[in-house]
Amino acid sequence: MTDHKPHKQPTPKIVVGPKSSTGNVAMMPDTVPSQDRIRVRAYELYVNRGREPGRDEQDWFCAEQEILKRKR
Repeated sequence: MTDHKPHKQPTPKIVVGPKSSTGNVAMMPDTVPSQDRIRVRAYELYVNRGREPGRDEQDWFCAEQEILKRKR
């Protein structure tokens, strides 16, 4: 017999900073390219070289390097 009761989703916790905070938040620069962008470029490299298997790590590395160079 299966339970057909809807499962209650947990309520997210809201965290509030200290009252003495000036509101300024240090943000990390976006220096690491998103994996989605790397994945798309790596796939383009794979297609451009004739879909030859076995070089996925090289495609990923080249894609990552290209994207990092564009950010400079």
